Amino acid sequence: MIGALKGYVRVVDAINYRLGRIVMYGIFVMVAILLWSSISKTFSVPSLWTLEMAQFAMVAYYILGGPYSLQLGSNVRMDLLYGEWSDRRKAGTDAITVLFLIFYLAILLWGGIDSTIYSFKYGGERSPTAWRPYLWPIKVIMITGIALMLLQAISELFKDILRLSGQDMGEKT
Repeated sequence: MIGALKGYVRVVDAINYRLGRIVMYGIFVMVAILLWSSISKTFSVPSLWTLEMAQFAMVAYYILGGPYSLQLGSNVRMDLLYGEWSDRRKAGTDAITVLFLIFYLAILLWGGIDSTIYSFKYGGERSPTAWRPYLWPIKVIMITGIALMLLQAISELFKDILRLSGQDMGEKT
């Protein structure tokens, strides 16, 4: 059982770490899109696609970078009492609170899948803007990111369970 938990943690952490390292360069994609938007407006040839594409790029950046952020422990945490607790107490508290995150992500994933199916079902839902891009690509990215975040949250739960059982899972960040 312990070996299965450790194996799951290793696989999910490796996937999300590698993907997070790749996605973090998405900031340059957003900068390039917004730079093009500024340049095109300077020459009085505004591009219709730039604002919405920058929004799509930002969604992909945040959604796909979320599991990496959770893995590194760089999420915001109220550290008023938590910082002084023992590692065991932190693991116990985290094991309980991550259950709420898992529940939230499961509901979010369910709704995202339903919305994506709707987009495909009606011949491709389109944005109501002048550019009118299809919405299914960004919805697929969103459910992929939410699914990876859910897998990472389960990995964090397993790490806490392993810490509570006395297994060394490395430094808790």
